[in-house]
Amino acid sequence: MTQQVPQVPPTESELTGVRNFRDVGGLPTTDGRRVAFGRLYRSGHLAHATEQDTAVLGRLGLHTVFDFRNDADRKLDGHDVELAGVRNVSIPLSDPADGAEFWRLVRDGDIAQLRSILSGSKGTDRMITSYRSIIRDRTAEHSRVLHALAEDSVPALMHCAAGKDRAGLSIAVSLLAVGVEREAIEADYLKSNDAHRRYRVRRSDTSETGMSPEVLELLNPLFGAHAAYLAAAFSTIEEIWGTTDRYLTEGLGLAPETRERLRERLLDEA
Repeated sequence: MTQQVPQVPPTESELTGVRNFRDVGGLPTTDGRRVAFGRLYRSGHLAHATEQDTAVLGRLGLHTVFDFRNDADRKLDGHDVELAGVRNVSIPLSDPADGAEFWRLVRDGDIAQLRSILSGSKGTDRMITSYRSIIRDRTAEHSRVLHALAEDSVPALMHCAAGKDRAGLSIAVSLLAVGVEREAIEADYLKSNDAHRRYRVRRSDTSETGMSPEVLELLNPLFGAHAAYLAAAFSTIEEIWGTTDRYLTEGLGLAPETRERLRERLLDEA
């Protein structure tokens, strides 16, 4: 499948039904290069993409869309719109049964129930545990993504539900693999906090009580991007593998030639 890389990347303002969309082009590497524009995109799900959104996305020349949602996510938000000529790859990075009761309480619980599961550091602790587990337990999935990018999947779009956690980690791993500076990875990750990018909180009670400032504060650790989460992921890499290089080679099974192909596909010319 041959795709043409667009010369001018689209802007977020062109999309109305897809949140948290952006091109990660321009991010600097440790050896002075930059991620090329038009190669790697990230976003929230595509289920609510409008006809205009579909046209905009269609002009990106995408080869592959990686969807990291699970069946429970799709039941809640719907399936992605079809993009002509684009390969869709489903790689769930979380178990739909994991925390089902927890997420039911997030959507339907009253203030007392939310306090019981999210007050203090409980919400933050849960997110940090999730980030650690995705790095530790989803090496096969991340390896599959990186090998696909190295082989034939660029330009690519990665998304989950909000485009923040599962997609955020997959983008972070991809950027680590081509030598992007960690500070730049974090800066891009934190863009998901921008008001126009954030995933809309889904609550059955949308009244002033159900969406009170206290409720939103309790939910913030779940729906916000926090530097501590990404730091936990990076720390997990170091705790288990010692270095990023060992994580990439031993954890994800990337041979030197595969990493070089990734750099050729994702970075500007040296």
